[in-house]
Amino acid sequence: MENTSIMKDRDIHSVIRILRRQTPSWQTPIVTLMAETYRSPFRVLISCILSLRTQDSTTAKASHGLFALGDKPEAMLKLSAKKIEKLIYPVGFYKTKAKAIRHICRTLLEEYDGKVPDEIDELLKLNGVGRKTANLVVTLGYNKPGICVDTHVHRISNRWGYVKTKTPEQTEIALRAKLPKPYWIEYNDLLVSFGQHLCRPISPLCSGCPVKRFCSQINVTVRR
Repeated sequence: MENTSIMKDRDIHSVIRILRRQTPSWQTPIVTLMAETYRSPFRVLISCILSLRTQDSTTAKASHGLFALGDKPEAMLKLSAKKIEKLIYPVGFYKTKAKAIRHICRTLLEEYDGKVPDEIDELLKLNGVGRKTANLVVTLGYNKPGICVDTHVHRISNRWGYVKTKTPEQTEIALRAKLPKPYWIEYNDLLVSFGQHLCRPISPLCSGCPVKRFCSQINVTVRR
């Protein structure tokens, strides 16, 4: 039976409250865990780079091994690209990421006095840094307002019917226009955990979804 619910803008308050209660029982995303543990924008930045196209468990192991030898740009640059490759393997595109990490560290030292920028526009100038990573660094590294939109946030926001967009970039713009600002920082964490455990890309577990009554189930053809 098709769900006839249409998500209203005001429903987001109830949805956020419900997901806040639910997420403690789910695994915390690895980049968030790094931020909470070390309070280091540099570690958040590098962990974000490692996490792209990589499972959280692999990212966690690679991050811990890498930061044991280089937890600051100057220390990281003392490691060769080959050494970094060995430390971060088997993260996705590990050779490309090793080169990107060294390039980022060099740029931070030469242009930012070794400090990670706290503005999105400046972060986007760094090699290999896109809007997702830039927003995560700003929100998790500096606790400043930002909306990180990854595949989970893009998919679920559209599935709910809260936004109607084609790309993550469009979703970020739409969310900045309508999502209440107090929810900006936590929105990614909530939806990533929700997307990993229940609201999956294929065959979402709608029968056990705590926010089902608010969801428009846009483009959901097979559910469990």
